[in-house]
This record gives sequence, C-alpha cells and structure tokens, in this order.
Amino acid sequence: MAKLTIDDLKKIKEKQKATFTLREGGSRAKITVHMGTCGIAAGARTIMTALIDEITKAGVEDVITTTSGCAGLCAREPMITVELLNKAPVKYGDLTEEKIREIFSEHVLKGNPVEKYALVVGSETTY
Repeated sequence: MAKLTIDDLKKIKEKQKATFTLREGGSRAKITVHMGTCGIAAGARTIMTALIDEITKAGVEDVITTTSGCAGLCAREPMITVELLNKAPVKYGDLTEEKIREIFSEHVLKGNPVEKYALVVGSETTY
C-alpha cells in the first residue's frame, strides 16, 4: 500500500470540506449534538430535544441538526458545535436546556457566539 503524501491529505481534506461545508442558498447553520456514550449519559438527548423544540418554535427551516460521536472532552458533555455560514465553528460544553435556548437565540438566530459557554472557536487542521 502506497503511503499518503501531504498533498494527498490536502486533496482529501478539500473534498471532504466541500461535501460538508454549508453553502450559499442552502442551510445557513449546522448544529452538531455530540452523542457518544459519554454525551448520552450526560444528557445529550435532552439537549437534542430542547434544540429541536427551539427550531420548531422559531419556525426556521435553514438550520441543519446532526449528531456525532464523542468529541474527546467527556468531562464537558453534553456538547454541541455550531457552524454558521462563513464563520468559524464554536464548540459549547456543560450544556443545559436553558443554555441551549440562549445559544440558539443568540448565536444561531442572531449570529453572536455566547462566549461564557464556549469551549473553543475554530477547528483543527487535519494535515
């Protein structure tokens, strides 16, 4: 099996990024609820339910919700990652239903990240 080069990794990254990136004319926001075993045990299902309730109440149709496994910060679960079009992703932790409502209202609807709940802004580079 041939070894991957840095250029190969960059090409893979760009292809994946194009697949998962929010595009003009599509959804303007993507919210990922981290639902690994640790997230579920910490209450991620309650967070997902509260999030869906907020989306329904707001009547927005341009927000994607998705799930993922563990983000590697088990002690900070339940967690979400909010991605807005053309903005750096923001990962939030130690969430409650009240916090998710505030994050949805301020960050998702108004575009203002809620710094007091944010763990990190941006994402890692995979090469």
